Amino acid sequence: MDKLLVTRKEAAEALGGISTRALDYLIRTGKLPSRKLGKRRLIPVSALENFARRDCDRISPEAVRK
Repeated sequence: MDKLLVTRKEAAEALGGISTRALDYLIRTGKLPSRKLGKRRLIPVSALENFARRDCDRISPEAVRK
């Protein structure tokens, strides 16, 4: 069975090796949905696939520094 949810680190790697900080920005701004299970933040694989297919704005370094 394939995974339905992945960790933040796995999701960042799946999105072309972006930083987990950049991934957190996407989650915080609502561009990438996630689920909190206990203390862990998990991202649905389907959400990663949908995000990768969309035309999206580039993440500015200023936004990640917030």
